[in-house]
Amino acid sequence: MRVLHSYIRFVDRLNERIGFFVSWITSILVLVVCLDVFTRYFLKKSSVAAQELEWHLFAIIFLIGAAYTLKHDRHVRVDVFYTKFKTPLKEWIDFLGSLIFLIPFSILIIWSSKNFVINSFLIGEVSPDPGGLPARYLLKACIPIGFFLVLLQGFAQFFKSLLSLQKADAAGENDQ
Repeated sequence: MRVLHSYIRFVDRLNERIGFFVSWITSILVLVVCLDVFTRYFLKKSSVAAQELEWHLFAIIFLIGAAYTLKHDRHVRVDVFYTKFKTPLKEWIDFLGSLIFLIPFSILIIWSSKNFVINSFLIGEVSPDPGGLPARYLLKACIPIGFFLVLLQGFAQFFKSLLSLQKADAAGENDQ
């Protein structure tokens, strides 16, 4: 049990730090969008690089920040029924959801994006648009990195649910 608690603390701290870093990227994105809007509408100039930088930053925020979002239970889910459930049922849903969906899906994305990213690095992929950004392979590398962080957090969530279920089960046995 001590190993599980240590793993959970390590992954939670890691994704908390990464979430803090990503929050600064969000601030940079706001500045880039404001600059792009100003130059496009007031100076009547448009930059392909600025527009690509916007969606590159957004992709990094989304991919690298997903594990932080999962850690804080801010990801999208169908809460129509879940919010009305009692805590033990929620723990079971989180436990089984992590085991059946989250962990396998993360592994699948990491595995299936491997060749996509490797090929991008091998050809030194850049933007196909004139004036676009170089090193598109770095952006594509965020796909397996982001899902690896989600996988780590998925295991942490799975272990949290497992420990909570065990604790509830032990408390139930003590009540008898």
